[in-house]
Amino acid sequence: MADPEFTRIIDVRHIESKPVELVANEAECAALAKRFGLVSIGHLAATLTLVREADAVVARGRLKAAVVQSCAVSAEDLPASVDEPLSLRFVHVLAEQGGEEDEIELSDEDCDEILYEGERIDLGEAVAQSLALAIDPFAIGPEAEKVRASGLLGEENLSPFAALAALKKD
Repeated sequence: MADPEFTRIIDVRHIESKPVELVANEAECAALAKRFGLVSIGHLAATLTLVREADAVVARGRLKAAVVQSCAVSAEDLPASVDEPLSLRFVHVLAEQGGEEDEIELSDEDCDEILYEGERIDLGEAVAQSLALAIDPFAIGPEAEKVRASGLLGEENLSPFAALAALKKD
């Protein structure tokens, strides 16, 4: 795996009670935009409070970003803002392997769990992945209906199976 574009390493042995501010610089935003298939990321920031809980580190806070993505139909630029609560739980690999594998049921309020090794966690990569999950992968802009109505897509392009059928004919 390539090095993460937005790395913010925290040593879990030195967690403080004050919130941690993470702000991506211009180069990091550009690299993340490329990774996530976005036109651009104008701003990415998160404020997280870290707390040790037994063999885990819990990070809670807020993610804010300004992104531009392409419309899934018309390819027009769609500005979007992201303002999401974050609740992440970093669990040490050895702690995860400790007991029997019990089946547990998670609710929407439960934290996302991220395994880590050693004494360091990468908060930046966790924030970047949270951003990727917060973005609508099939965003539709105001020009989408015009493109559909104009027939630019063509009937044969409405179904991915039609493209496969066309290949089979050859």
